[in-house]
Amino acid sequence: MKTIIMAGGKGSRITSIANDIPKPMIPICGRPILEHQINCLKKNGLTDITIVVGYLGKHIKDYFGDGGNFGCNISYFSETKPLGTAGALYKINNLPSDFILLNGDIIFDIDFSRMISFHHEKKAWATIAVHPNDHPFDSALIASNDNNQVTGWLNKEDERLYYKNIVNAGIHILSTEFLENCPQANNKVDLDRDILKPTIQTGKIFAYQTPEYIKDMGTPERYAQVSADIENGIVASRNLSLAQKAVFLDRDGTINTLSGFVTRPEDFELTSGAAEAIKTINGLGFLAIVITNQPVIARGDVDFATLDLIHKKMETELGKHGAFVDDIFFCPHHPDKGYPGERPEYKIDCDCRKPKPGMILQAAQKYNVDLSMSYMVGDGMRDARAGMNAGCVPILLSDEELPEDMKDVETFANLSRFAKWLAQQHGEAS
Repeated sequence: MKTIIMAGGKGSRITSIANDIPKPMIPICGRPILEHQINCLKKNGLTDITIVVGYLGKHIKDYFGDGGNFGCNISYFSETKPLGTAGALYKINNLPSDFILLNGDIIFDIDFSRMISFHHEKKAWATIAVHPNDHPFDSALIASNDNNQVTGWLNKEDERLYYKNIVNAGIHILSTEFLENCPQANNKVDLDRDILKPTIQTGKIFAYQTPEYIKDMGTPERYAQVSADIENGIVASRNLSLAQKAVFLDRDGTINTLSGFVTRPEDFELTSGAAEAIKTINGLGFLAIVITNQPVIARGDVDFATLDLIHKKMETELGKHGAFVDDIFFCPHHPDKGYPGERPEYKIDCDCRKPKPGMILQAAQKYNVDLSMSYMVGDGMRDARAGMNAGCVPILLSDEELPEDMKDVETFANLSRFAKWLAQQHGEAS
């Protein structure tokens, strides 16, 4: 599959790092951002590359040439005037039916085969790689349904209350059919605002959610963070072709305070230090995945839409502190009957309700998680036993006396204490 890299931007927010070269040529750990991108593409067998150049583009051409020294075939499209983030696509000749489109200012290491398979399976016009990040409050946010179709798009300036922390990562797969159905209004075209967002109603725009490492270089602070992550091996280790390590997190009593069932977003309140603890987990390169029993569904206390809003409140509050979870798995079942308003279809003895390991095993399969390198953290015996049943290291946030078969389980007073211990075991968070 052909790859097009948009590398014509000036990068005004990061001029303190370098102002005499194009933003994609800024060196990081001894190599330009573009070279990191090209190395990842080559590793995935994606060697047919066109780089769109503009501002100081000669630096890019001189460095990469025809790509021969980098194991790739590189061609160029030169913008004589700025065409936005998509205008050049309408002027490049002989585009294939599907192609990858990358922002030239991001560092990533992903398994493209997964995203390409997803794109083909969905028969998508456009597939957008999306992920949680540590600054969702100033990012454009994507909403999608259970079939991964994009259903909403919040620009940075749009009003928001509670939201799912899912951000456009700057990696796309587009089809020429998509471009043909989005006629070019003028020469300068914004990919997000002018053609992707207006096309949502077709049902042909899909969100590919991945926890792999993708981070932009828009500010000096993010530049420093990515540099540290490359040096610490976090960038390469998050590629889903490699076994992942995860911290599976119970929700009630672990992430949020426990005072009865949470049935409204207004009832959800983070425990003291939870956001900082999850930020530490993020920084150490672990996937942070919520694993939670939610019998309120079966009991009829909460519907799925309200539960989704509660989880959006959780992600919003975490995001305010620069923390995020990579995914949320919940069990809606409850085997005991006799509650007013209960939903009989969910009153079953399932395989996912903790202490059974079903949700953990599902997450492990989805994200290629090595359970032996992972932790299940919760405040109850069900959580610890679910971790044991799945083959994780169980962690109990409790001071109660343990039964004989759990005497070796590590215990901590709260999530903060666990996160500090985890950092000691695996190196300080970057």
